[in-house]
Amino acid sequence: MPSRADRVLVLTALICFFGLLSCSNQTEKTLRIGAIPDQNPERLNRLYGLLSSELSKELNVPVRYKAVTNYPAAVSAFRTDSLDLVWFGGLTGVQARLQKPGAEVIAQRDIDAKFTSVFIANTKSGIKPLKNQSGLQQLNGKRFTFGSESSTSGRLMPQHFLQQAGVQMTDFSGGKPGFSGSHDATIALVQSGSFDAGALNESVWKAAQRNGRIDPAKVKVIWRTPPYADYHWLAQPNLDEKFGDGFTDNLKSTLTGLKKDSKSQEKILELFGANSFVDADKTQYITIEKIGRQLGKIQ
Repeated sequence: MPSRADRVLVLTALICFFGLLSCSNQTEKTLRIGAIPDQNPERLNRLYGLLSSELSKELNVPVRYKAVTNYPAAVSAFRTDSLDLVWFGGLTGVQARLQKPGAEVIAQRDIDAKFTSVFIANTKSGIKPLKNQSGLQQLNGKRFTFGSESSTSGRLMPQHFLQQAGVQMTDFSGGKPGFSGSHDATIALVQSGSFDAGALNESVWKAAQRNGRIDPAKVKVIWRTPPYADYHWLAQPNLDEKFGDGFTDNLKSTLTGLKKDSKSQEKILELFGANSFVDADKTQYITIEKIGRQLGKIQ
């Protein structure tokens, strides 16, 4: 039987061991980042894996990307503090910020202040390129798909421009539009002829063209929307408490400091379809909030 002295030594060792674990858990906090799933998971995992590594190196904290299943799940994860930093579209960013007082818009891409959507059509649909917005009335009676129901560039703004042109959601074939779930899926569905037309993020369309995923004999752009503010990074209000004073500013500086003269950072910017990240603030999304309320996407 162990002596009393031996038992005391063992107990002391266990206390020290679990004490070290507790201290480690308190100091080794992880920055959890996420994004709306606007493209295929393989591309998103690659992009945010690279970004996580770069942020971890620059900020000297562990960074982990956590995928979500859909747009509302990204908003929910931010609201419940499951994610610290999220790449949102205009609408989902407004939804998340309204549910988390103090959340801060910290950056956007250089292309996001004046973002655009494109309307595309299958070449066999009979839909002609539009001379102006009123030409959207050609879509009456057609099979039409948006992207995600909560997408700014794949649903909210396209629906806004359609309604301005006098096209209601009940005017489409079947009395309602489809929802593909993502911009990539919208391209595939229209190109295959499953839908006559659709609307999506122009940045994704251009990337698909560069990557050879567009067959111009089967699908074409028929109209480009006026510009609006869209994607942005939204940060939790408690990051300085969690990681130390000045962390939010350092995070912002790191994102806006990504440059193309670094090979790893150049690849990240390329995958984001941007030349850089720039300063942004919530006032840029006032119009998005107004339209979101008009269309019942923000209560």
